[in-house]
Amino acid sequence: MTAMRILTEAELRRIVPLDLDAIACVEGAFHALATKAVAMPPILRLDIPEERGEVDVKTAYVPGLDGFAIKISPGFFNNPKIGLQSTNGLMVLLSAKTGLVEAVLLDNGYLTDVRTAAAGAVAARQLSRSDAAVAAIFGAGMQARLQLEALSLVRPIREARIWARDAAKAEAVAADLTVKLGFPVRAEADGRAAVDGAEIIVTTTPSETPVLRAEWLQPGQHVTAMGSDAEHKNEIEPAIVATAGLYVADSLKQTRRLGELHHAIEAGLVTEDTIFPELGEIVAGRKPGRSGPEQITVADLTGTGIQDTAIATLAGARAAMAGAGTIFES
Repeated sequence: MTAMRILTEAELRRIVPLDLDAIACVEGAFHALATKAVAMPPILRLDIPEERGEVDVKTAYVPGLDGFAIKISPGFFNNPKIGLQSTNGLMVLLSAKTGLVEAVLLDNGYLTDVRTAAAGAVAARQLSRSDAAVAAIFGAGMQARLQLEALSLVRPIREARIWARDAAKAEAVAADLTVKLGFPVRAEADGRAAVDGAEIIVTTTPSETPVLRAEWLQPGQHVTAMGSDAEHKNEIEPAIVATAGLYVADSLKQTRRLGELHHAIEAGLVTEDTIFPELGEIVAGRKPGRSGPEQITVADLTGTGIQDTAIATLAGARAAMAGAGTIFES
């Protein structure tokens, strides 16, 4: 007889909040990717263009961990029009020794939201100026909210701006975040104005045409682009990748195929075999990070299976300690 633990989104929200521990968990995943023989196959993606839909399947095995996760992550970007969230999904945690299912995490995309926001915080902690206090967020969805929340855990943020195509949504998100985070967050109708004077810029949209222009950037700024996780998505102008003082990939193999780097290569601004550092190499001290206060830095985050294994492993361990979830025996 085998047993598995089934956890609901509500239970997972209680035991895995977006906090410094979650950020450390994801930072550890980046470190492992740079220092261990991680097995991480390419992302499997199914596109359903009629509904602006996509389904990504990600996984990774990390030597030394008892388990590994397989994540199914749908994103259907017409959903808000019918009152549903854009993302949902689940993770399955399996034993790395036997392959048996140990837990089913019915998170509706919550753990992906947490690990993605945590990855943004890792990028900011490693690449932005330590005194960065003003943030600009492009997008007004769940990830926009969480990216700013995560930033405030690792940088002394005292002011933020939100830009989105839907101005009313940007206003609502700004008002909510001002109350939740305790510093002024304002909606900005003009993208250039949102960027002006910001020290950290995060793009969190599913846009297929650039929302951030190279000519808007100023010395010392850090950009995290985390919405371009498919070939057709493109949030930042390719010239930004080509002219940045430091470009960093979460996975160079992925960003050449899916990320903002992919568009810079297509535009002929960067050659396909150009070597760039990965975030894990900087976390592990194997490659240098920001070289000075005036350097413009860019992190291209496409999302990696190792992040999912890391956050699922954390959730499984915490659930076992807390006795959370429902045990199903078969």
